[in-house]
Amino acid sequence: MNIIVANTSHFKYAQIICDTIAASAKVRGTGIAKRTPEYIRKKLENGNAVIALDNDTFAGFCYIEVWGHEKYVANSGLIVHPDYRSKGLAKQIKVCIFKLSQEKFPEAKIFGITTGLPVMKINYELGYKPVTFSELTDDPEFWKGCQTCKNFDVLTRTEQKMCLCTGMLYDPATKSKKKEKKINGKAFKRLKSIKESLFLKRKK
Repeated sequence: MNIIVANTSHFKYAQIICDTIAASAKVRGTGIAKRTPEYIRKKLENGNAVIALDNDTFAGFCYIEVWGHEKYVANSGLIVHPDYRSKGLAKQIKVCIFKLSQEKFPEAKIFGITTGLPVMKINYELGYKPVTFSELTDDPEFWKGCQTCKNFDVLTRTEQKMCLCTGMLYDPATKSKKKEKKINGKAFKRLKSIKESLFLKRKK
């Protein structure tokens, strides 16, 4: 398996990346912002993405979004093709995109929003902390990307203060000596369950 910084030579994978993200969201029944092949190609062209390839076969992907004049960056669109799941590839991709973010934007706060428990766990191990949405970027373009998510109504009716996603933030200014962090997954499961109970019941 080869995990590398993507470039224009990987344009041919843009459609399968979009299709894999959409299919994953449908299977999980969770909200996810849709992306177009054109949007993905822009990330490849700027060198703001990593791709996992098994020889020439697509295996996984993740990209960087830049917000607030490079004060914030987000690692988004993390996806592993179904044929390569349950092999630890998601964590390898996440570590790679995290390092790329630090290299390209060393002063930026790195954040993400997700409903996926495995992603929450990986983020926590990298040094992210769960935070309120008010601690994330206030760039309207970022939140506009949530409009294609099926849970967007939750975000709007809470005045962009909370949603089913959990916000997580890595702040390089407060980093301490690196230690591997472990977390009981039950904590994030409980948080997700509370949010679903609160917002989905109210929606009904």
